[in-house]
Amino acid sequence: MDKENKPPLSIFYDEKSIEKIRDEFFDHMDEELEMQLFEADEENAGPDASSEEKEFRRRYFRELHRMQVELVKLQDWVVANKKKIVILFEGRDSAGKGGVISRITQRLNPRVCRIAALPAPNDRERTQWYFQRYVQHLPAAGEIVLFDRSWYNRAGVERVMGFCTDEELEEFFRTVGQFEGMLMGSGIQLIKYWFSITDEEQVYRFKARIHDPLKRWKLSPMDLESRRRWEHYTWAKEEMFNHTHSDESPWWVVPADNKKKARLNCMSHLLSQVPYQEVPHQEVNLPPRERHEDYERNELPREVIVPQIY
Repeated sequence: MDKENKPPLSIFYDEKSIEKIRDEFFDHMDEELEMQLFEADEENAGPDASSEEKEFRRRYFRELHRMQVELVKLQDWVVANKKKIVILFEGRDSAGKGGVISRITQRLNPRVCRIAALPAPNDRERTQWYFQRYVQHLPAAGEIVLFDRSWYNRAGVERVMGFCTDEELEEFFRTVGQFEGMLMGSGIQLIKYWFSITDEEQVYRFKARIHDPLKRWKLSPMDLESRRRWEHYTWAKEEMFNHTHSDESPWWVVPADNKKKARLNCMSHLLSQVPYQEVPHQEVNLPPRERHEDYERNELPREVIVPQIY
């Protein structure tokens, strides 16, 4: 069916679903671009958006920028004091883990703050000590590592999808506390977040992925199967918490049905967990360029110049 004859979404979905899909589209934009559009035309929040909704969007951008400034200060403190921080992000598919990770790292130095998003283990990795492939991504002094899913895959997707045996799961629950104790004993600060969404909200987000060509790649056959096994995932998560939540290594749950609120709440909480202080910086003075009378700049051949289409 060609684009002109494509039926409107209203044929397939109710008004609430269409509104959610629209919100997902705008949420996918980079915040700076979204802010420019918002300032130019506040109606992009939706023709029926209330003044309260518009005010929240304004506040969201202000708070996001403020906390990103604080995250830069935290980064400088980590480097100056040679600290090591590991942050785990877990949750159901489409819970918003990637969104908050991208906002946390957006202004940070990728050499200091890294994202570890590991694929499924290969044949060789399956024969290794379970935690081995995660160890190589742990931070050195002066680094922060954000795990977009982590070793808790074993207690979640691997368990629910039957990718591990009962014996392997039992071994994980028996040793994960010891493993995390070793991390903290080596000087790593470990922070664990679970992003929680409702059944209804996940449906809206999956629908949005189906109809957004920029997000369709996120919807894998595994995601669709996880949707079918919603209750099994709930049961697995609850048992995981029972085995792995402790005073020394607690789980922090982020209600995430509203993505923007979830990002701000998570970032605010993260900042509260690290006792960082602003690091003083020496004043930077730009040195003057040296000029030499015998210097001549060579002209580049025209064929190597990128076409100036815009």
